[in-house]
Amino acid sequence: MDRVMAPTELKIQLTETEEKICTLLENCTESLQAEKGISTTCRIAGGWVRDKLLGSQSNDLDIALGNIMGLTFAEYLAEFAKNQDIEVGTISTVASNPDQSKHLETATFKMFGLEIDLVNLRSEEYASNSRIPSEVTFGTPVQDALRRDMTINALFYNVHTRTIEDFTEKGLNDLRDGIIRTPLPPRETFLDDPLRIIRCIRFASRFGFQFVPELEDAVKDPEIQATLVTKVARERAGMELTKIMKGRDPVHAVSLIHKLSLFDSIFSVIPTDVTSTFSQPPRAKIDSLKATLILRLLLSSDASADLPSLHPLLTSAIREDPTCKDRLYLAATLTPHLGVTYKDKKQKEFPAVTYVIRESLKLGTQNHYLDGIPVLFAASKILNNPDLNRETFKQSSERAAIGLLLRDKVVHNANTGSHWTSSLLFSLIQELIPCCEISATSEKIVLYNDFARRVEELGLTTAVDAKPLLDGREVVSLLGAKAGPWTGTVLALVVRWQLEHPEGSKEECSLWLKAQHSSGNLVVESNQPPNKKPRIHKECRCETDCF
Repeated sequence: MDRVMAPTELKIQLTETEEKICTLLENCTESLQAEKGISTTCRIAGGWVRDKLLGSQSNDLDIALGNIMGLTFAEYLAEFAKNQDIEVGTISTVASNPDQSKHLETATFKMFGLEIDLVNLRSEEYASNSRIPSEVTFGTPVQDALRRDMTINALFYNVHTRTIEDFTEKGLNDLRDGIIRTPLPPRETFLDDPLRIIRCIRFASRFGFQFVPELEDAVKDPEIQATLVTKVARERAGMELTKIMKGRDPVHAVSLIHKLSLFDSIFSVIPTDVTSTFSQPPRAKIDSLKATLILRLLLSSDASADLPSLHPLLTSAIREDPTCKDRLYLAATLTPHLGVTYKDKKQKEFPAVTYVIRESLKLGTQNHYLDGIPVLFAASKILNNPDLNRETFKQSSERAAIGLLLRDKVVHNANTGSHWTSSLLFSLIQELIPCCEISATSEKIVLYNDFARRVEELGLTTAVDAKPLLDGREVVSLLGAKAGPWTGTVLALVVRWQLEHPEGSKEECSLWLKAQHSSGNLVVESNQPPNKKPRIHKECRCETDCF
């Protein structure tokens, strides 16, 4: 994907609201000096500056303060604004939380509809075995800039002079040239906080930027890769990966992960007592990149003219579910774990990808990662090679055969975010990985398109979600039986009948079900509990009702 191009002239044009905020901050510092004798400066830092220079609007302003704590300044600012009839939202504090990259207490509030964070300029020192700073102190603007992750994130906008400040002397040029570089030597930067490796990858994929060679060399260092495992909380790695998958170009990130040999350090942080139970070795790591490249190609509006375009049904879930696309990208990235299982301490078998998502990335069911991706893997086997000439589809009712396949809970289940179209798309991706020639790839796409087209022709697109005409209680009452495991089997037969008789009514289905029961084709449990001793009447000692 093309990189984001910086304007020829790098300058910041304030909106009317931003101008009001800057003026208020400037006037407030003057008042603070006059009334309290406290001298401070306000600089807007980091992401807001970067995005404004690239022509994007940002609604979050991080204000870096000189020689004053964020809460102290926020309280004075609120009083100062109130005296000028300017409304300031409730001030809250975000406590220091190094695991969340919050190394100092931050004051936060809303003003003119924008989120404002206030924190002092800082300098940090790190222990050798942790990415959490061992000491955080007040710092100069230069020290604050140098301790940041990337030069493009180390830019300031001075509220008082209305100028851009580049204390690394590289940030503006790197923004122009599309470069990812660390303010300090990369080895020092990454040993201090190896999470910055993943952050560099995230911003490279977001803007289409490239790493400088010395940064690549540092990341490839085995010592640094080891710290990515030992010093970084898995939750933080998972949060960065989530942002990558939701971002502009996840494939660029996966490409960098592959190029820098980072797959294991990010996705396979698994103890040996778990890997020793693997059913088989994971697939080649290159399959991760292949799968994401294929997904991007299939979704691209300007896909190769040599390849047929996808049937619209295959991308319908992506259009309707905002979480579907990033879930597919993460699933594609984890392709090497497809088909691999592990055993827990009770010797129960689970997909290895479940362990990776839950433990290596600490991701849960949000966006249906933990519950949705393992079933995507399982569905890819069920939907493999959906050739309409297969014997499976040549049953008495093609509609019922295909409909039951698509209604499988692994393939289609709202509770796990699974939709049969996205399951089918992921299955296609897996089948295309071994294909190296355009002709073979085209044949696979045509195969899946034909299947989707037939689903549409048979009117199954809505039937997949249709509820059974009869529910469990109605089936039990209709057959005069006792509810039990058989109920689910009968409900599956009801669904099959519906698929075979799309215009059939509930009454017709009931008559068919009773006929099946009468003819002995359905085995159900009677209302008489099994092994119950017959009732013996005290009066006549008979074993039947005699009254």
